[in-house]
Amino acid sequence: MTDGAVTETARVLIAADKFKGSLTAVQVAERVTAGLRKAAPGVQVETLPVADGGDGTVAAAVAAGFERREVRVTGPLGEERTAAFALRDGTAVVEMAEASGLQHLPEGVFAPLTSTTYGSGELLRAALDAGARQIVFGVGGSATTDGGAGMLAALGARFLDADGEPVGPGGGPLRELATADLSGIDPRFADVDLVLASDVDNPLTGPKGAPAVYGPQKGASPEDVATLDAALAHFALVLEKSIGPKAAEYALSPGAGAAGGIGYGALVALGASFRPGIEVMLDVLGFAPALARATLVITGEGSLDEQTLHGKAPAGVAAAARAEGKEVVAVCGRLALPPEALGRAGIRRAYALTEIEPDTARCIAEAGPLLEQIAENIARDFLS
Repeated sequence: MTDGAVTETARVLIAADKFKGSLTAVQVAERVTAGLRKAAPGVQVETLPVADGGDGTVAAAVAAGFERREVRVTGPLGEERTAAFALRDGTAVVEMAEASGLQHLPEGVFAPLTSTTYGSGELLRAALDAGARQIVFGVGGSATTDGGAGMLAALGARFLDADGEPVGPGGGPLRELATADLSGIDPRFADVDLVLASDVDNPLTGPKGAPAVYGPQKGASPEDVATLDAALAHFALVLEKSIGPKAAEYALSPGAGAAGGIGYGALVALGASFRPGIEVMLDVLGFAPALARATLVITGEGSLDEQTLHGKAPAGVAAAARAEGKEVVAVCGRLALPPEALGRAGIRRAYALTEIEPDTARCIAEAGPLLEQIAENIARDFLS
């Protein structure tokens, strides 16, 4: 034991996010469990795959015992597709990426000006139809930059141009918006606790807004970014004329810029409240009681880097564990944080796949077996 044993009755809680592009959060937990048990056969292990509101959030909820529900919705390019949400005891976990995510675009195809969140609205409506009284709306990984206009249209809002015709899908056509009518939005939202769960606290527009910061990864050129930023600013201005000053206030709110501005639509028109995604998900998944049972916590994600420290799942898990005095180690594919940054985040030590396989392509292709090896090392270092 190079780092010191936990106790002879060690109980390990594995609360890691996915390794994007190679392993789901569930698979990460399975591989770490297998590796721990190779080196410490009697170890008690509890797994709680986690997510921060982005893609993989529904899967994490299902792994925690929620029921998976499927529904046909409109994809980001207007195509019909199947999307899932999770439901348990009146609480629904809805992931906008299931309907409007970047992963639904064909390889090499982007539609920064016209991709729509309409299907995300359909997914929210399906959760209402299923009897949800609380909805955790995880937003991230979107293909869209439409300010949530498509989502709101699916829920009964009307967005019309100067000729009284509906504006087209996506953020670009919002330039032509003349009037906005939110009176037809599904009235059930007045009685539902809607929580906007995101690791993004950007405003709607401006240098730190949705188009400028996230548009390029959705295929937006500098000209597209300028177009989308102006279109979303115009969207907020038209909404201000329709519903008053709160439309302008919400555009500046943390989370308004989440997922191409869908956060703004949820805040301004659906009565949503904003919370960091990992905090919400830890509550929903039952992390606190699992943490109380643990003597060692293993968290992680594909890349531990500067972004991790700003609301990503491992940082949230480590913060909660540190508050309870629990030891935390992390697993990752790639480590780009120095030991002192890890320590400030509450992580005792991080183990990276690249430490045992420097070839990144092989790390991705063989992530499972490599992760088992790392878990064996953790068992030797931390478990009796």
